[in-house]
Amino acid sequence: MTHRELLAFRDSLLKARADLIAAGDFEVRAELDTPVPSSRDQDEAPLVEMSQSIASARNRERGERLAKVDEVLQRISSEPETIGLCAECQEAIPARRLQLMPFATHCVPCQSTAEVNPHGPGRRKIMDYR
Repeated sequence: MTHRELLAFRDSLLKARADLIAAGDFEVRAELDTPVPSSRDQDEAPLVEMSQSIASARNRERGERLAKVDEVLQRISSEPETIGLCAECQEAIPARRLQLMPFATHCVPCQSTAEVNPHGPGRRKIMDYR
């Protein structure tokens, strides 16, 4: 990545970071808005729980995304030569992939290989221990 591309990439990351922070957290409400507390029925409890779960998951995902963006910004400062290169094969990650996922550390083929079996060879069978 050229110096000019790196600066443009950093600027886009800073904008994405600012947008994530400006969006704020999703509200995790303890109850639904009903005019009369006694009008609630048993069907509302799962809806409240589901709403809390969704808001919590969105907040967690937003926090993880923010941490990934911060990590890339740190790498731009400390190891600018690694930005835009696949951590596995050292080939250039396509610019379009970096636009969509600025925190991508692998090219598509290497990422696909890692996702096929992320935890190694898989579950062993009893016959494998002879």
